[in-house]
Amino acid sequence: MGIISQPSSQIKLTNVSLVRMKKGKKRFEIACYQNKVQDYRTGVEKDLDEVLQIPQVFVNVSKGLIAPQDDLQKSFGHTDQDKIIQEILKKGEIQLNERERNAKQEQDVNEILQIISSKCVNPKNKKRYTTTMIAKALAELKFNLNGNKPTKIRALEAIKLLTQKQIIPLARAKMKLRITLPSKDAKGELGQTLRKLIDTVIDEFQDSEWECVCLIEPESYREIGEHLNGKNKKPVGNVEVLDMAVIDEDGDQNI
Repeated sequence: MGIISQPSSQIKLTNVSLVRMKKGKKRFEIACYQNKVQDYRTGVEKDLDEVLQIPQVFVNVSKGLIAPQDDLQKSFGHTDQDKIIQEILKKGEIQLNERERNAKQEQDVNEILQIISSKCVNPKNKKRYTTTMIAKALAELKFNLNGNKPTKIRALEAIKLLTQKQIIPLARAKMKLRITLPSKDAKGELGQTLRKLIDTVIDEFQDSEWECVCLIEPESYREIGEHLNGKNKKPVGNVEVLDMAVIDEDGDQNI
């Protein structure tokens, strides 16, 4: 197994982003510049020289252990370093260092609290809670905001716990709208698109016009308005807000 002999200051886990991939029974790593992996995956960065700290496949970057040619051949079916590096970049798992993990953890916690704040209200006054108040309530319930689940799933779990325990008066909130649209449009693609954005249909009537009283998630309101404005900004329908924060007692708990 090859070893690159270089001063430890050249490769430090605090200054390098590792991308790791298991292929067969072997594990391979590449050393990348921080934040460049996502740029490469989204197509913002195409130059591998700007992404890689060392254009080499390793089995252990921190120890400078280069992947043997035999292992590459057995695992990838070839020894073309560029192709193997590209595969690891696209499919490998990004290994975060402690500072990056802490930053990601803080970002996730903030996102969870924002989701809860945007989707819930105090049922007594229909006002939303600040993220600070929500965080304090969850702390009192000993709810762990950190974890491996997606932030939306963790937010959903937190909302269920908050609505069950009522440490603070809290309920899921939705907007109540009246949407009107010519029947020909309601039966077509536009109508299908709008129905996908509607959470619960309370009442609907169709004659020359389609009229629908419904509940929606607040974040869907803007998109509904854009669709009703038409492609050429020529209104094809109308939306009226009947209530900004409705407590949907019988609605589901999907985010």
